Amino acid sequence: RFSCRRPGGGLVQPGGSLKLSCSVSGINFDAYDIAWFRQVPGKEREGVSCIHSRDGSTDYDGSVKGRFTISRDKAKNTVYLQMNNLKPEDTGVYYCGADHPWGSRCYFYDMDYWGKGTLVTVSS
Repeated sequence: RFSCRRPGGGLVQPGGSLKLSCSVSGINFDAYDIAWFRQVPGKEREGVSCIHSRDGSTDYDGSVKGRFTISRDKAKNTVYLQMNNLKPEDTGVYYCGADHPWGSRCYFYDMDYWGKGTLVTVSS
């Protein structure tokens, strides 16, 4: 059973930074692409960033490109999302998900597995 532990989250001021983490268990970490999504009330969950299982290539939504960085520690089965220069519109519930690889890059498709969400609030 997929589990994502200790995601982090919290309240941060605009311009601040926050780092989310997802310690994955229950699946073969090396065999899955990992992605971060976020959701705000009244809207669908949207992909924020993903990292490919094979080569670690990454992708970002245009709204976070240059501010967010996804990375992984394969020895710890953990994926991180470093969020810098946060904006109020980054507020939402962030979810980590795992998906089987679809090709040579990661995608923001519906995930095979979802972790519990963590609330990130960017406000002064």
